Amino acid sequence: QVQLVESGGGLVQAGGSLRLSCAASGRPLDDYLIDWFRQAPGKERDFVAGINWSTRSTYYAESVKGRFAISKDNAKNTVYLQMNSLKPEDTAVYYCAARRLMQRNYDYWGQGTQVTVSS
Repeated sequence: QVQLVESGGGLVQAGGSLRLSCAASGRPLDDYLIDWFRQAPGKERDFVAGINWSTRSTYYAESVKGRFAISKDNAKNTVYLQMNSLKPEDTAVYYCAARRLMQRNYDYWGQGTQVTVSS
């Protein structure tokens, strides 16, 4: 079992920055991908960014490229999402999730953290 706990959300003005954290505990994640998603009210959950736990390779949705950066700290077993140049349309609940390599379904989800960007 793996537990994922997000934190770092809050209210920020447009153009500001936030750093979200996804702390993982439980079994090792060497064969996992950790992805961030977001869901705005009345909308579907969308992929934001992801990282390969072992190789640290990263990938992003087009809408956040150049503004968001995903990284991880092995010592803290934590994945970060640095969000810069935030826009009102980035407002959403942000979730982290874990899935095995070559698997489409996610095995574990966090509870989410709210990000609100005011104009």
